Amino acid sequence: MKDAKAFAPGNISCIFVIKKTKKPEKSGSLGLGFTVNKGVFVSVKKMDKSSDKNEVYLNNKKINFPTVNSAIEMLTDEKIKVNIKSELPLGCGFGISGASALAAAYSVNKLLKLKKSRKELALIAHIAEVKNMTGLGDVINQYYGGLLAKYKPSYMFKAERLSIKNKNLKNKKIYCKYFSGIDTKKIISDKSKEKQINNAGLYALKKIRELGISEINLKNLIKISKDFSLKSGLLKNKRVINLINGIESKNGNASMIMLGNSVFSDMPFKGGMELIIQNKGAHLKS
Repeated sequence: MKDAKAFAPGNISCIFVIKKTKKPEKSGSLGLGFTVNKGVFVSVKKMDKSSDKNEVYLNNKKINFPTVNSAIEMLTDEKIKVNIKSELPLGCGFGISGASALAAAYSVNKLLKLKKSRKELALIAHIAEVKNMTGLGDVINQYYGGLLAKYKPSYMFKAERLSIKNKNLKNKKIYCKYFSGIDTKKIISDKSKEKQINNAGLYALKKIRELGISEINLKNLIKISKDFSLKSGLLKNKRVINLINGIESKNGNASMIMLGNSVFSDMPFKGGMELIIQNKGAHLKS
Protein backbone atom coordinates (compact mmCIF):
# COMPACT_ATOMS: atom_id res chain seq x y z
CA MET A 1 0.00 0.00 0.00
CA LYS A 2 1.49 3.33 -1.09
CA ASP A 3 -0.64 5.59 1.09
CA ALA A 4 -3.72 5.69 3.32
CA LYS A 5 -6.28 8.43 3.88
CA ALA A 6 -8.80 9.49 6.51
CA PHE A 7 -11.14 12.34 7.35
CA ALA A 8 -11.93 13.80 10.77
CA PRO A 9 -14.53 16.53 11.33
CA GLY A 10 -13.93 19.85 12.98
CA ASN A 11 -15.37 20.18 16.46
CA ILE A 12 -16.86 23.32 17.96
CA SER A 13 -16.51 23.30 21.73
CA CYS A 14 -19.13 25.39 23.54
CA ILE A 15 -18.56 24.56 27.21
CA PHE A 16 -15.78 22.73 29.05
CA VAL A 17 -14.59 21.66 32.48
CA ILE A 18 -10.90 20.85 32.96
CA LYS A 19 -10.21 17.36 34.34
CA LYS A 20 -6.42 17.07 34.32
CA THR A 21 -4.18 14.67 36.23
CA LYS A 22 -0.47 13.90 35.99
CA LYS A 23 -1.34 11.04 33.64
CA PRO A 24 -2.44 12.08 30.09
CA GLU A 25 -4.38 8.83 29.69
CA LYS A 26 -6.44 9.78 32.75
CA SER A 27 -6.96 13.42 31.79
CA GLY A 28 -9.61 15.16 29.74
CA SER A 29 -12.65 17.37 30.10
CA LEU A 30 -16.38 17.50 30.55
CA GLY A 31 -18.41 19.71 28.26
CA LEU A 32 -20.64 20.36 25.29
CA GLY A 33 -19.60 20.46 21.67
CA PHE A 34 -20.56 19.40 18.17
CA THR A 35 -18.91 18.19 14.99
CA VAL A 36 -19.44 19.88 11.64
CA ASN A 37 -19.36 18.97 7.97
CA LYS A 38 -15.88 20.44 7.40
CA GLY A 39 -12.64 19.20 8.87
CA VAL A 40 -9.31 17.67 7.85
CA PHE A 41 -8.35 15.21 5.14
CA VAL A 42 -5.13 13.38 6.01
CA SER A 43 -3.01 11.16 3.80
CA VAL A 44 0.09 9.31 5.01
CA LYS A 45 2.90 7.36 3.38
CA LYS A 46 6.19 5.88 4.48
CA MET A 47 9.28 8.07 4.35
CA ASP A 48 12.52 6.97 2.76
CA LYS A 49 14.54 4.69 5.07
CA SER A 50 17.22 7.37 5.38
CA SER A 51 14.72 9.78 7.02
CA ASP A 52 15.21 10.31 10.75
CA LYS A 53 11.93 12.12 11.53
CA ASN A 54 8.33 12.47 10.40
CA GLU A 55 7.32 15.25 8.03
CA VAL A 56 3.98 17.03 8.44
CA TYR A 57 2.44 19.38 5.88
CA LEU A 58 -0.63 21.51 6.51
CA ASN A 59 -2.23 22.85 3.33
CA ASN A 60 1.06 22.23 1.47
CA LYS A 61 3.19 24.06 4.05
CA LYS A 62 5.68 22.10 6.15
CA ILE A 63 4.97 22.68 9.83
CA ASN A 64 6.00 21.50 13.28
CA PHE A 65 2.92 19.65 14.58
CA PRO A 66 3.80 17.98 17.91
CA THR A 67 0.31 16.55 18.49
CA VAL A 68 0.36 14.65 15.19
CA ASN A 69 3.95 13.51 15.74
CA SER A 70 3.10 12.22 19.22
CA ALA A 71 0.18 10.17 17.86
CA ILE A 72 2.37 8.62 15.15
CA GLU A 73 5.21 7.88 17.58
CA MET A 74 2.80 5.98 19.84
CA LEU A 75 1.93 3.77 16.87
CA THR A 76 5.24 3.13 15.09
CA ASP A 77 8.97 3.78 14.89
CA GLU A 78 8.69 4.11 11.12
CA LYS A 79 9.00 7.63 9.75
CA ILE A 80 5.85 8.92 8.11
CA LYS A 81 5.05 11.76 5.72
CA VAL A 82 1.71 13.36 6.63
CA ASN A 83 -0.27 15.62 4.34
CA ILE A 84 -3.13 17.48 6.00
CA LYS A 85 -5.70 19.45 4.05
CA SER A 86 -7.74 21.54 6.43
CA GLU A 87 -10.90 23.41 5.53
CA LEU A 88 -10.84 25.19 8.91
CA PRO A 89 -8.15 27.28 10.65
CA LEU A 90 -5.71 25.80 13.15
CA GLY A 91 -5.71 27.24 16.68
CA CYS A 92 -9.05 29.07 16.48
CA GLY A 93 -11.33 26.63 18.32
CA PHE A 94 -12.31 24.19 15.57
CA GLY A 95 -10.48 21.19 17.04
CA ILE A 96 -8.03 20.87 14.15
CA SER A 97 -5.20 19.50 16.32
CA GLY A 98 -7.39 16.67 17.55
CA ALA A 99 -8.86 16.03 14.10
CA SER A 100 -5.39 15.88 12.53
CA ALA A 101 -4.06 13.49 15.18
CA LEU A 102 -7.12 11.24 14.90
CA ALA A 103 -7.15 11.10 11.10
CA ALA A 104 -3.38 10.52 11.08
CA ALA A 105 -3.77 7.64 13.56
CA TYR A 106 -6.51 6.02 11.45
CA SER A 107 -4.38 6.41 8.31
CA VAL A 108 -1.14 5.07 9.82
CA ASN A 109 -3.02 2.09 11.25
CA LYS A 110 -4.29 1.24 7.78
CA LEU A 111 -0.99 1.96 6.01
CA LEU A 112 1.06 -0.26 8.32
CA LYS A 113 -1.71 -2.86 8.93
CA LEU A 114 -1.41 -2.44 12.69
CA LYS A 115 -4.91 -3.84 13.28
CA LYS A 116 -5.72 -1.51 16.17
CA SER A 117 -9.37 -0.74 16.87
CA ARG A 118 -10.87 2.66 16.16
CA LYS A 119 -11.26 3.17 19.91
CA GLU A 120 -7.57 2.39 20.57
CA LEU A 121 -6.57 4.86 17.85
CA ALA A 122 -8.88 7.53 19.24
CA LEU A 123 -7.40 7.12 22.73
CA ILE A 124 -3.91 7.52 21.25
CA ALA A 125 -4.98 10.74 19.52
CA HIS A 126 -6.58 11.96 22.77
CA ILE A 127 -3.40 11.26 24.76
CA ALA A 128 -1.34 13.08 22.10
CA GLU A 129 -3.59 16.12 22.49
CA VAL A 130 -3.37 16.13 26.27
CA LYS A 131 0.42 15.64 26.26
CA ASN A 132 0.87 18.62 23.98
CA MET A 133 -1.92 20.65 25.64
CA THR A 134 -3.67 21.40 22.36
CA GLY A 135 -7.01 20.18 23.69
CA LEU A 136 -8.77 18.02 26.25
CA GLY A 137 -12.02 16.81 24.72
CA ASP A 138 -12.18 17.30 20.94
CA VAL A 139 -11.11 13.79 19.98
CA ILE A 140 -14.00 11.99 21.69
CA ASN A 141 -16.46 14.21 19.78
CA GLN A 142 -14.61 13.61 16.52
CA TYR A 143 -14.60 9.86 17.20
CA TYR A 144 -18.38 9.68 17.71
CA GLY A 145 -19.61 12.68 15.70
CA GLY A 146 -22.67 14.78 16.51
CA LEU A 147 -23.81 17.11 19.26
CA LEU A 148 -22.46 15.63 22.47
CA ALA A 149 -22.67 16.39 26.17
CA LYS A 150 -19.85 14.91 28.23
CA TYR A 151 -20.74 14.40 31.89
CA LYS A 152 -17.81 12.01 32.41
CA PRO A 153 -14.15 12.89 31.71
CA SER A 154 -13.43 12.58 27.99
CA TYR A 155 -10.70 9.94 28.36
CA MET A 156 -13.50 7.52 29.36
CA PHE A 157 -15.11 8.01 25.91
CA LYS A 158 -18.60 8.24 27.40
CA ALA A 159 -20.85 10.92 25.95
CA GLU A 160 -24.55 11.63 25.61
CA ARG A 161 -25.67 12.46 22.11
CA LEU A 162 -28.27 15.22 22.11
CA SER A 163 -30.48 13.96 19.34
CA ILE A 164 -29.75 15.51 15.99
CA LYS A 165 -32.93 13.80 14.80
CA ASN A 166 -34.77 16.49 16.73
CA LYS A 167 -36.32 18.76 14.09
CA ASN A 168 -34.52 21.69 15.69
CA LEU A 169 -31.09 20.13 15.16
CA LYS A 170 -31.17 17.88 12.09
CA ASN A 171 -28.63 19.19 9.57
CA LYS A 172 -28.80 22.47 11.43
CA LYS A 173 -26.81 25.28 9.90
CA ILE A 174 -24.31 27.15 12.05
CA TYR A 175 -22.53 30.36 11.13
CA CYS A 176 -18.99 31.05 12.33
CA LYS A 177 -16.30 33.67 12.15
CA TYR A 178 -12.77 33.52 13.51
CA PHE A 179 -10.62 36.53 14.31
CA SER A 180 -7.53 35.01 15.91
CA GLY A 181 -6.30 32.06 17.90
CA ILE A 182 -5.96 31.52 21.62
CA ASP A 183 -3.07 29.53 23.10
CA THR A 184 -4.97 26.55 24.53
CA LYS A 185 -1.95 25.49 26.59
CA LYS A 186 -1.92 28.80 28.47
CA ILE A 187 -5.58 28.47 29.42
CA ILE A 188 -5.73 24.80 30.44
CA SER A 189 -2.47 24.93 32.41
CA ASP A 190 -3.33 28.11 34.33
CA LYS A 191 -4.38 27.02 37.82
CA SER A 192 -5.58 30.54 38.65
CA LYS A 193 -8.18 30.32 35.85
CA GLU A 194 -9.15 26.67 36.33
CA LYS A 195 -11.51 27.11 39.28
CA GLN A 196 -13.53 29.89 37.62
CA ILE A 197 -13.74 27.96 34.33
CA ASN A 198 -14.74 24.73 36.06
CA ASN A 199 -17.39 26.36 38.26
CA ALA A 200 -18.91 28.02 35.19
CA GLY A 201 -18.72 24.79 33.18
CA LEU A 202 -20.35 22.63 35.85
CA TYR A 203 -23.15 25.18 36.24
CA ALA A 204 -23.71 25.22 32.46
CA LEU A 205 -23.82 21.41 32.23
CA LYS A 206 -26.31 21.33 35.10
CA LYS A 207 -28.54 23.75 33.15
CA ILE A 208 -28.32 21.53 30.06
CA ARG A 209 -29.27 18.44 32.08
CA GLU A 210 -32.29 20.29 33.41
CA LEU A 211 -33.62 20.98 29.90
CA GLY A 212 -36.49 18.74 28.82
CA ILE A 213 -36.30 17.03 25.42
CA SER A 214 -38.53 19.70 23.90
CA GLU A 215 -36.20 22.39 25.24
CA ILE A 216 -32.98 20.93 23.80
CA ASN A 217 -32.74 23.27 20.87
CA LEU A 218 -29.93 25.34 19.45
CA LYS A 219 -31.24 28.59 20.88
CA ASN A 220 -31.15 27.35 24.48
CA LEU A 221 -27.80 25.58 24.09
CA ILE A 222 -26.20 28.73 22.66
CA LYS A 223 -27.66 30.86 25.45
CA ILE A 224 -26.17 28.51 28.07
CA SER A 225 -22.86 28.54 26.19
CA LYS A 226 -22.83 32.34 26.13
CA ASP A 227 -23.49 32.41 29.87
CA PHE A 228 -20.53 30.04 30.33
CA SER A 229 -18.25 32.24 28.21
CA LEU A 230 -19.04 35.18 30.52
CA LYS A 231 -18.95 33.36 33.88
CA SER A 232 -15.68 31.61 32.97
CA GLY A 233 -13.99 34.91 32.22
CA LEU A 234 -12.95 33.66 28.77
CA LEU A 235 -15.04 36.11 26.72
CA LYS A 236 -12.69 39.10 26.56
CA ASN A 237 -11.94 39.87 22.92
CA LYS A 238 -13.66 43.08 21.82
CA ARG A 239 -14.29 41.93 18.26
CA VAL A 240 -15.89 38.71 19.54
CA ILE A 241 -18.02 40.64 22.05
CA ASN A 242 -19.11 43.19 19.44
CA LEU A 243 -20.09 40.50 16.94
CA ILE A 244 -22.10 38.57 19.55
CA ASN A 245 -23.85 41.78 20.62
CA GLY A 246 -24.64 42.64 16.99
CA ILE A 247 -26.16 39.21 16.34
CA GLU A 248 -28.22 39.38 19.54
CA SER A 249 -29.50 42.84 18.61
CA LYS A 250 -31.06 41.20 15.53
CA ASN A 251 -32.70 38.47 17.65
CA GLY A 252 -30.05 35.86 16.86
CA ASN A 253 -28.08 33.79 19.34
CA ALA A 254 -24.30 33.60 19.47
CA SER A 255 -21.42 32.59 21.70
CA MET A 256 -17.65 32.25 21.74
CA ILE A 257 -16.01 29.10 20.36
CA MET A 258 -13.75 27.40 22.92
CA LEU A 259 -10.88 28.07 22.62
CA GLY A 260 -10.49 30.75 20.00
CA ASN A 261 -11.34 34.36 19.37
CA SER A 262 -14.18 33.01 17.25
CA VAL A 263 -17.97 33.16 17.19
CA PHE A 264 -20.72 30.68 16.34
CA SER A 265 -24.34 31.64 15.78
CA ASP A 266 -27.70 30.28 14.64
CA MET A 267 -28.16 33.37 12.45
CA PRO A 268 -26.34 34.25 9.22
CA PHE A 269 -24.20 37.38 9.49
CA LYS A 270 -21.76 39.33 7.33
CA GLY A 271 -18.46 37.50 6.95
CA GLY A 272 -19.84 34.34 8.56
CA MET A 273 -18.90 30.88 7.30
CA GLU A 274 -21.76 28.40 6.98
CA LEU A 275 -21.27 24.99 8.58
CA ILE A 276 -23.67 22.13 9.30
CA ILE A 277 -23.91 20.06 12.49
CA GLN A 278 -23.35 16.46 11.44
CA ASN A 279 -23.42 13.10 13.19
CA LYS A 280 -20.62 11.43 11.23
CA GLY A 281 -17.36 10.94 13.05
CA ALA A 282 -13.84 10.31 11.72
CA HIS A 283 -13.48 7.62 9.04
CA LEU A 284 -11.11 6.17 6.49
CA LYS A 285 -11.21 7.39 2.90
CA SER A 286 -10.67 5.16 -0.10
